[in-house]
Amino acid sequence: MEMKIGLHLKQKQQLVMTPKLQQALKLLQMPAIELQQMLKQEIMENPLLDEEEDYLEVEEEQERQEAESKSEEDKESDGESEDSEEKIDWEEYIQTGWEIAAGLGEEVQEEFVERVPVAKRSFTDQLISQLRIATEDERTIEIGDYIIGSLDDSGYLTCELEEVANTFDASVEEVDRVLGIIQTFDPPGVGARNLQECLLIQLANRGLLDSLAAMIIKDHFDDFKQKKYPELSKKLKVPIQEIQNQCKIISTLDPKPGLEIMAGEPQYVIPDLVVEKVDEKYVVYLNDRNIPRLRINHVYQEELLKENTDGNRETREFIQSRLKSARWLIQTIEQRRRTMVKVMECIVDKQREFFEKGTAFLRPLTLQQVASEINMHESTVSRVTTNKYVQTPRGVFELKFFFSSSLGTEDGNEISAKSAKDKIRRIIEQENPRNPLSDQKIADMLKTDGLKIARRTVAKYREQLNILPARMRKQY
Repeated sequence: MEMKIGLHLKQKQQLVMTPKLQQALKLLQMPAIELQQMLKQEIMENPLLDEEEDYLEVEEEQERQEAESKSEEDKESDGESEDSEEKIDWEEYIQTGWEIAAGLGEEVQEEFVERVPVAKRSFTDQLISQLRIATEDERTIEIGDYIIGSLDDSGYLTCELEEVANTFDASVEEVDRVLGIIQTFDPPGVGARNLQECLLIQLANRGLLDSLAAMIIKDHFDDFKQKKYPELSKKLKVPIQEIQNQCKIISTLDPKPGLEIMAGEPQYVIPDLVVEKVDEKYVVYLNDRNIPRLRINHVYQEELLKENTDGNRETREFIQSRLKSARWLIQTIEQRRRTMVKVMECIVDKQREFFEKGTAFLRPLTLQQVASEINMHESTVSRVTTNKYVQTPRGVFELKFFFSSSLGTEDGNEISAKSAKDKIRRIIEQENPRNPLSDQKIADMLKTDGLKIARRTVAKYREQLNILPARMRKQY
């Protein structure tokens, strides 16, 4: 077989994502707070970009000053003419929007106070601090530091005592003694090796180590986890009601004591969109009050209108490139605004029953359906709805909330999976706790209401709702 080296021309179609397209898609996916930060950075870096001012407040202040001036003139009885300040041509000012400081004197800056979170010590730092208060022995502190560093976010020890002992050439008994010191620290239950030990530590902290609750955890933990109250009653020879009372005490314990401290600051959701009902119509608009409104800085733009820029070609080329970038950014942001509103208006139209009646009336909806309705690509709709929230008359929801798979009904219609979950939750909330409903019984009840659903689907949705099976929901 003969082999040759040569050049060949070949044509093919290929989609190439330009840097500008990549940035446009990134802007589309940004939530409002990230977009605000990004635009402020762009304004700082591009001198051709400028942030529009709130002219309405300036006009109101001018009207107030004119009213006060007129009131003073009315008090003059001798008709003496007085000098007055030169009036500002507000119409011309609004059109140019640049010479705001020309006749207004010192600009008034509104003061914003940013909420700064209080500095907190980490979970590890708090435990290390407690260790140094509990002992001054350097070896104990050394081993204790290693143990604390081996705790997971829930506060459980993730390594074996033998591993720690080998690391420090110590006995397992010595390591266990140090671990026992750590298990006395706050939060109660920290340093446990499993859930059973964690609960026992917390009961001991409450002075209940010799109680019936501790006996249940220590000697009958499997029966407790499976809520086998009749078996526990027989084994411990106490009434079922007393077993249930002890289990209620146990339920007040924290199975993951470290999470309370490990959890970060609460995340505040800023809705990107707002839906309000005006008369009988739902109106959609962007919550973009804090997002800078961009415009072209006309001082630099005027330089480009000159035949030359003082003979400085580099300056002119710099201004031209920044101008193109500024115009493109302004157009992209405006396109983002229109796209987001368009997508949300389609969602409102498809889910109107939800806005009128609640979650039970949420309809099945897919990204493809919305994309086809508004003549956009499915990936665009996906980017618009990712990590974004909307404020509605029924609360604040993530946009992805409105999309759900469908389940069939007897009359040929469809309902969303979220609606089915809501129905299951309501049925379980209304059941007799002494005779809880099985998954099959719930499926039969839903079928009676016209919803075709299998028992295993009920079980899956129940688990997603963090609801226990019937035998573990039973109360005596």
